[in-house]
Amino acid sequence: MREFIPSAARFADLPARFPLFRGATLTGARIAYETVGKLSPRRDNAVLILTGLSPDAHAASHPADTRPGWWEAMVGPGKPVDTDRWYVICLNSLGSCKGSTGPASVDPATGRPYGPDFPELSMEDIADAAAHTVRALGIGRLACVIGTSMGGMSALSLLARHPGLARGHINVCGAAGALPFAIAIRSLQREAIRTDPDWNQGRYDDGAYPERGMFTARKLGMLTYRSAQEWDVRFGRTRITAQPREDDGPFGHEFQVESYLERHARRFTRRFDPNSYLCLSRCMDRFDLGESCGGGTHEALSRISLERALVIGVETDILFPLHQQEQIACGLSAGGTDVEFVPMDSAEGHDAFLIDTARFGPPVAKFLTAF
Repeated sequence: MREFIPSAARFADLPARFPLFRGATLTGARIAYETVGKLSPRRDNAVLILTGLSPDAHAASHPADTRPGWWEAMVGPGKPVDTDRWYVICLNSLGSCKGSTGPASVDPATGRPYGPDFPELSMEDIADAAAHTVRALGIGRLACVIGTSMGGMSALSLLARHPGLARGHINVCGAAGALPFAIAIRSLQREAIRTDPDWNQGRYDDGAYPERGMFTARKLGMLTYRSAQEWDVRFGRTRITAQPREDDGPFGHEFQVESYLERHARRFTRRFDPNSYLCLSRCMDRFDLGESCGGGTHEALSRISLERALVIGVETDILFPLHQQEQIACGLSAGGTDVEFVPMDSAEGHDAFLIDTARFGPPVAKFLTAF
């Protein structure tokens, strides 16, 4: 079990005993974050970015870490999230393995990594930890909360649980609850990890690591992050021209799409903690904004108080389908928020917000410029 912490990460301590939504308590926990831009004297230009399952807090390059960030095309001077104007805070989610306290972190009670003994976590906990961090940074009210993918879930939870913490919201490929298809896919991913011979009930190490399970889980994920349309256009039925490995056998990789999945999964497998993967994917499955707020989804969304919101979805997204973003837009609008709903026709599927930034940039820039 290892953590993967960006070199420029900073840390905010959570309360000594941080209560969790489902009844447990975390002791001595922290949240990793990075900032880009300058906070105004009135502290009114802060924009919070909440991420998907796997990204760290390094959304964009800055003097302390000049490596390109995971949303480099969208965040920075003169970019859609313009750091010449906005003070951008990106948080690593509670439960992750990239700086914030999670299963790979050391349990202060034992001196060993939590592993499978990490307390039961919820999206509400991720939201509460984010809200605490914002206030710890001396910011009483955010200009905007941006949530992408899983971050769209935690952003809605934050807005519902901490009224008045933000004036505006940009929800990108998010949802107010998990759908059966997404739950089924994530269930298969967890099963692949847990049935790996080296899983050892979550008490693996670098020498005996559930690599094959993580490999398969990532491949399953990649199938849902993109669209069938993209696979068709990009790969078709093109075959691999390189000679197969001797150990591939008669059923080894034959098509380029297989080779593509192999490369991506191999890069990820040892760069994310399996227990964290299980923990955060389960958080997504269990999230239901209506249930969390004690009512229906539409009612819960309508109770969120904002000045303005931008909700963006992608027509080819099978993991967080477009009707889920339309549901968010309708619910927020019913509560009096000035909402713009933008359906994208990108072929890139759920990952379009990472890849097709030429389409995503203009509506985000327009929204923030007028904000």
